[in-house]
Amino acid sequence: MAAKQSPSQRKTAGRVMHEFAHGELKSGRSGKGGKVKSRRQAIAIALKEAGASKYESKSENKRNLARSKRKEATGRTYQQEREGKSHVGARRRKSSRRRTA
Repeated sequence: MAAKQSPSQRKTAGRVMHEFAHGELKSGRSGKGGKVKSRRQAIAIALKEAGASKYESKSENKRNLARSKRKEATGRTYQQEREGKSHVGARRRKSSRRRTA
């Protein structure tokens, strides 16, 4: 049985699995390793990014979660870049064009 995750950890892990399902999840530093094809590898990446890995220390997990949250807040995840969102949970970006009535 897996350890209980905090809501923010679940949200991050969910985002990573969404990226995997849509073929957006990349491995390696800045995605140089190519697309992730294995579900098991995707789960490992999700747990690492969520700071819920049982193979890392508490401080490393905290650091990883903080890094992921920073990435999500600034809109630098593959999901956000592809869907045109500014942060996780945001609606689609508004166009800068002014409406004329």
